[in-house]
Amino acid sequence: MTPRTERYRAAVAAVALVALLTACSSDPVADPEQDTSTAVAFADCGAVACEGSIDGAPYRILLPDKWNGTLLLWSHGYRSPQPAPPSFSPVSTQAEPAPGWDGTASPIADDLLTQGYALAGSAYATNGWAVADGIKAGEDLHAFFAEKVGQPRRTYVWGASLGGLITQVLAERNPDWVSGVMPTCGAVAGPILNFDLGLDVAYAIKTLIDPELKLTGFASWDDAVAQWQRAAAAVVAAGSDIANGAPKLALIGAISDAPTQTKRFDGSDPVSQLSAVAEASLTALGFATFSRWEMEQRVGGNPSDNTDADYAARVSAEERTLIEAISPGATDRLLAELAAAPRVAADPAAREALGALGDPTGAIKDPTITLHTAADALVIVQNQTVLADRASGNPDRTADLIQLYTAPPGVYPRSPGAPYGAGHCNFTAASFTALVALMDGWVKQGAFPTQQAVAAAFGADNGYAPLFAPAAWPAPEDVDEG
Repeated sequence: MTPRTERYRAAVAAVALVALLTACSSDPVADPEQDTSTAVAFADCGAVACEGSIDGAPYRILLPDKWNGTLLLWSHGYRSPQPAPPSFSPVSTQAEPAPGWDGTASPIADDLLTQGYALAGSAYATNGWAVADGIKAGEDLHAFFAEKVGQPRRTYVWGASLGGLITQVLAERNPDWVSGVMPTCGAVAGPILNFDLGLDVAYAIKTLIDPELKLTGFASWDDAVAQWQRAAAAVVAAGSDIANGAPKLALIGAISDAPTQTKRFDGSDPVSQLSAVAEASLTALGFATFSRWEMEQRVGGNPSDNTDADYAARVSAEERTLIEAISPGATDRLLAELAAAPRVAADPAAREALGALGDPTGAIKDPTITLHTAADALVIVQNQTVLADRASGNPDRTADLIQLYTAPPGVYPRSPGAPYGAGHCNFTAASFTALVALMDGWVKQGAFPTQQAVAAAFGADNGYAPLFAPAAWPAPEDVDEG
């Protein structure tokens, strides 16, 4: 039994004893977080504006027929400020109160409402790398809910992708009202490391495949999109050139720890693995071009740096063997090209400004359960390693961080692709509701989420991978957050 489990069991026993001694009293439960009421009073949507805008951020609240006292506060993922490749889908600015929300409903929301949870979420005042806007929107919406709807017994903050980063920082800054924290597929290594990694991919593509590619200082959104489109075509062409292009893609995958599986490619043979790496490189290139342009407007310059990057040190023996099998002698030749090309230095003020938008410190202050796919081409799973390393600086709270992973089946068709475990935020609906159930049991009953409890909550068809452990961040020896 872990010390954390012992503390929670002791707390539950103490609460039970208090309840027994005061059974005839009208006094409230000593710890509101452990209140098991299933019909907490609240103002319904007939009395409260459940849709609206707070300081420029649209919000939406969904209320159950009977409230169990728990508020689930959702933070959505990255939204492009303008239509972006490859789909150029219309930009969304709608409030999102739950995962999978389509504007009117979602299976996850329906399930949680039936269980008695209140759901709330905002859009942000701006789209793009809107971490500070997302944090403010979450704080404002919680205050609005507590004042107008009802005071939550517990508030669990959760979110996906950029929303996972927002969730983690929101929790670190608001331990007075946050009871549980659930970042999913989150960029929890923070903006500096993730944008530096995007620069690494773009730098390698420029050096090895597309010499005309800009790395920073795009003239406009359209300029950045055009850069992606031309470089993407060059990457695709490289993938079809086995002798010359394929080893370049394999090396780019090695220095960025790109997954060898994506939602479309199962990595079951070398061709599928290389296709997955190419897709991951194109995904990262979008982060490094049009997403970078928007971010640089926020922080007033380029915050990313690769002046001290040691790319050769990132290539493992296994990765070298694969590259050499494709093209003998290619590894050292391509690494020499990377070493000789001009590097990119960050603007110190821009780097500091990017970190100030919101960068997790790892100061775990409440029960925290993260969830990540084992193969994520956009927000690599090693983000979780960084969060765990930062959290280890406070050993008294490391037991409050539980990190869960889902892995895909060994083989799956390109269409519809992996059912779970591979792809960015590719979770089943049942995984989200299992996450909430685990958190609720942990906070309310002190039921620590053991491996057995997690397996039971997730079930057999959602990809829970208890033995998976992510590797270190791709560049631990040359990380400099500024």
